[in-house]
Amino acid sequence: MSTKPVTYREILHFAMHYWRRRARVGFLLFALMIAATMTDIFVPVYTGKIIDALARAEAPRADIVRQVIGYLAVFIGLGIAFAVLRSASSATWNWFSSRNLYDILTEATARVQRFSSDWHANTFAGATVRKITRGMWAFDMLGDTLFIGLLPAIVIMTGMAIMLFLHMPPVGLFAALMIVIYSATSIIISLKLLRPRFRESAAADTEVGAHLADMITGNATVKSFGAESREEESFLRVASHWRYQAFRAWQTAEVANLIRNTLRTIMMGGMVGITIWLWTRGQASAGDIALSITSFFIISGYMRDIGMQIAQLQRSASEMEDIVIFQKQEMDIDDAPGAAVFKPGKGEIVFDHVTFAYKGQTPLYDDFSLRIAPGERVALVGASGAGKSTFVKLVQRLYDLQGGAIRIDGQDISQVTQISLRQSIALVPQEPILFHRSLAENISYGRPGATQDDIIEAARKAYAHDFIALLPGGYDTLVGERGIKLSGGERQRVALARAILADAPILVLDEATSSLDSISEHYIQKALAELMKGRTSITIAHRLSTIRAVDRILVFEAGRIIEEGSHADLAANPQSHYRRLYDMQTLGLIGD
Repeated sequence: MSTKPVTYREILHFAMHYWRRRARVGFLLFALMIAATMTDIFVPVYTGKIIDALARAEAPRADIVRQVIGYLAVFIGLGIAFAVLRSASSATWNWFSSRNLYDILTEATARVQRFSSDWHANTFAGATVRKITRGMWAFDMLGDTLFIGLLPAIVIMTGMAIMLFLHMPPVGLFAALMIVIYSATSIIISLKLLRPRFRESAAADTEVGAHLADMITGNATVKSFGAESREEESFLRVASHWRYQAFRAWQTAEVANLIRNTLRTIMMGGMVGITIWLWTRGQASAGDIALSITSFFIISGYMRDIGMQIAQLQRSASEMEDIVIFQKQEMDIDDAPGAAVFKPGKGEIVFDHVTFAYKGQTPLYDDFSLRIAPGERVALVGASGAGKSTFVKLVQRLYDLQGGAIRIDGQDISQVTQISLRQSIALVPQEPILFHRSLAENISYGRPGATQDDIIEAARKAYAHDFIALLPGGYDTLVGERGIKLSGGERQRVALARAILADAPILVLDEATSSLDSISEHYIQKALAELMKGRTSITIAHRLSTIRAVDRILVFEAGRIIEEGSHADLAANPQSHYRRLYDMQTLGLIGD
């Protein structure tokens, strides 16, 4: 993840990227908002005209009444025009904004899904979710601030200052000066004081979300160790830090509001005072005083919003930083330009002089070569860290190589799309993760168009149908987050049914029967034996007793194959590393 701070220019570029998609609607919104705001500029003018007309008449006269009624009609018309135009602009904004938010939400989610396995392993899922949703709503706040807040404020303050200058130059000049001072002060306060505070508050908020998600996700472990109090104490520290940062940001905002309110009070006193001074000199009328007061209240309303809008602009920019970083983040694993769709064949896998190292580590594989024949059943054996899991991850292209190539059915996997490659590989992990969806949806995940009969048949082959049929909801039963409502063995059988239904030419089994009882394991081993026929299968073996029937066993050590052969051949050699491991497991001297 990039550690460089996000600039305002990058945030604006991110926003423009989405606004430009609907430029015509954006221009319509701009025009409606300006038109609505312009009506406000003329309200003080007609307020003053009504007061002057009434002040000139010593007694009600028909011509004066008609004149006042005319001014009043214009005054009411301006109010109706403002309401209609503002409502039209709000309706347009709702359409414009909802579609932009949809794009941001879906595109950010799609991009994060394509980040590497390493990125996801090192990132809190809860924090990622919070960053996406918070960034989406911050983008909405940014648009509200610019189009509905600052744009009308700039138009009204500029228009009012010009109108006042043309009518009463001293008042117009003073109003313009105070507008500049107020706006400059608000900007400086926001950049120098509010931005750092709200950025720290946003970071603390993310930490709270990440810690909370981690604690709730691991609730079963928490309960098993009776660690509720310990987790609560840990969360209290995180929450206390957030409380301090949020309080400091809010208090800073209150000080900023005090400064802005003081400047507005000075502006009101100055505008009204100058107008009264002009009145004493015979250069202003009672209507001009009404004009000045009304103008101030309109300007003040927008100025009050400017302070708030600049604070919101800063806050939205701070909260958009994470989602902008997601867009800037380069893909660790990306499809090559013009990558072809992988064409499944018979399942030949070739490692051709492969060199691979995890980031910051020495190479695990160095000039590693291996060929797995189409339909061959291979088992990978070795101590933890020997390179077994890495082998499977490289076949799936979860990492890129530093040298050499991996070819499946003659196709360099770095030159085909990742999605098409992985759709041709069915994986049954040691600890399967299910989605909080129905059992039918989980089983058909690798083949979304499968019929109910296909799903049931796959479940039967995985010996999952019997326990599913006993559930109140059957195949419509929701399994809970990560499949927590099922036992380990039940999750394993559902994952196996998913692999069976996917019907991929390459099958990867990561100790797929480890969570099963002996009877279920016996039947599933038979099902696996049938499933592996005609398919290339790779089994990561921890229990050596489960791999007797494979065609070839590869014994790994430090990224090298130190032995290979069938179970019978390797077990018959008393000097082999595999024989020693097998004997020790059989005698119970070491675990799986």
